[in-house]
Amino acid sequence: MNEALKVIKERRCVRKFIDRKIDRDILMEIVDAGRLAPSAMNVQPWEFVVVTDKEMLKKLAEAKAYGYFIQDAAACIVVFCKETKYFLEDGCNASENILLSAKSFGIGGCWVAGHGKDYEENVKKLCEVPEGYHLISILPLGYPAEHPEPHEKRELEEVIHWEKF
Repeated sequence: MNEALKVIKERRCVRKFIDRKIDRDILMEIVDAGRLAPSAMNVQPWEFVVVTDKEMLKKLAEAKAYGYFIQDAAACIVVFCKETKYFLEDGCNASENILLSAKSFGIGGCWVAGHGKDYEENVKKLCEVPEGYHLISILPLGYPAEHPEPHEKRELEEVIHWEKF
């Protein structure tokens, strides 16, 4: 199996992290993977706020009702997109690239939804985001303290359709 498929097949949501910092150069590589995501008409509407300050991580965790584990992450990448026709799709592409890139470095992460959630405005204020941007995702990252088993997935034969549904 090639390395890209291995990363895709082995990535899991990790919500428990060991107390270990992520090297700044690795964080830069991870965010760069987000920057390189495809976007409609190559608009590249994204901005990435990298949070490593423990107090700020705690504030982000408190802003999200079920995001308690954010405070234990070594870093959190918060993805915002400016208002464009396909900002949500573009931001999701960047977010997934970030999570897959993190996995390739042995770093776990979890996608915490953002767009349209009741905490979106609070997170935008915490991150001092200017008007005209949407919260796409909150991506807490860290070296895993757990290695979750995969969830059961539907078989390929159940979901693939040739030529027509």
